[in-house]
Amino acid sequence: MALNEDFGKPARNRPRRYTSRTFLEDCPDRIAEIFHYWDRIRRDRRMPCRADFDPAEVVRHLPSVLLIDVEGVDDRGCAILRYRVVGTEEVRLRGHDPTGKLVSEGFLGPSLESVMEAYELVRRERCFLYEEIEFTTSAGLWRREYGILMPLSEDGQTVSQILVYSLPRDALDEE
Repeated sequence: MALNEDFGKPARNRPRRYTSRTFLEDCPDRIAEIFHYWDRIRRDRRMPCRADFDPAEVVRHLPSVLLIDVEGVDDRGCAILRYRVVGTEEVRLRGHDPTGKLVSEGFLGPSLESVMEAYELVRRERCFLYEEIEFTTSAGLWRREYGILMPLSEDGQTVSQILVYSLPRDALDEE
């Protein structure tokens, strides 16, 4: 299902989101590469497990990778999310390293609500999510990014981690 119909015409701070493979028709090559890798390692399962992910196979992508632990749910039923791995490019873009912090303390995106909405969709539906976002950072910088969130599961049923890969759109113009 492509979600952008549900979101209507995207506003500056409203992401365009897709949960179907239609995003592959015009996403950046690097996003497609990491998605195809995730898709390959999951084989016939809904989600791969963390042990299936071999960083040596995606070395060129590692600076833009995030690995988020799902530590459970709070009293509202929302995920408690913590940064386990934060790539060097992600640290540079944030201006700090959020490794070990809760997502609510170190997120980069339009708003905490928007970021958590994306993670919750991936966790609850156990699906990937591709998004195109635009936002102003806390430092006042305008950001335009492509991102993909892909679930990992240790038991094949419950999302235990979320693999995130994002690219600033402006960087692609420089290639």
